[in-house]
Amino acid sequence: MKIVTINVNGLINAADRGFLHWLEHSDVDVVCIQDLRIKEKDIPESLLEVPGYFGFFFDADDPEMGGVGIYTREMPKAIIRGLGVPQVDMEGRFLQADFDRFSVCSVLFPRATDEDEQELKFQFMDAFGNHLKKTRRKRREFIFAGTFHIAHRTIDLGNWQEYQRTSGFLPEERAWMDQMLGPMGYIDAFRLINRKDRQHTWWPYDEAQRNGQRLDYQILTPNLADYVFDARIITEPRISPHCMVEVEYDFD
Repeated sequence: MKIVTINVNGLINAADRGFLHWLEHSDVDVVCIQDLRIKEKDIPESLLEVPGYFGFFFDADDPEMGGVGIYTREMPKAIIRGLGVPQVDMEGRFLQADFDRFSVCSVLFPRATDEDEQELKFQFMDAFGNHLKKTRRKRREFIFAGTFHIAHRTIDLGNWQEYQRTSGFLPEERAWMDQMLGPMGYIDAFRLINRKDRQHTWWPYDEAQRNGQRLDYQILTPNLADYVFDARIITEPRISPHCMVEVEYDFD
């Protein structure tokens, strides 16, 4: 089973750059998308009803705040929109699809370019962290796929010395990741397979990959770790400053 996560940087922009063509010709089972930048009612029919997929979306009150979606070949048993936290849900940052054996969630963390936005990001991290703690008590496995807007370790971004007081690599953010992937017990699926440096999922179109950051993840409950078969970053087609992260699971 293949699951892909991709921050589309605007769904219409991504379609113009080949996302729909890629999706229609892909062999991926589930595609989690982030940063729709469009209300669901305004999404063109060609993106709502993609042959071979069921599409589900959770938009933001203000489309520019984000929005997330999931395309899946198998009809989920249930769809859950939001975390039940008003500020988070107004911004369309969480969508969950429940299948027989596990749930797949599309997640979009806030970006921060100033102190006020950073405080909102910290508030989201607190809310999502509480959700992760509750999730570990459930009798169900989870895959959280999406853009965390945090590079966890120095191996995860180029020129890391320059970013130690920059949002996305702050000590507080990295410590939060340490907790999630440490005491909480969650697993970074990509790093189970690939421990090389310069494995970046985001970098501007006009810059080299070595100047990028690994901001996009598939985070698993620990019982799923043994099922991770392969993981890779898909750099073509380049439909967004974010690249697709594909993880293949051997559930058969």
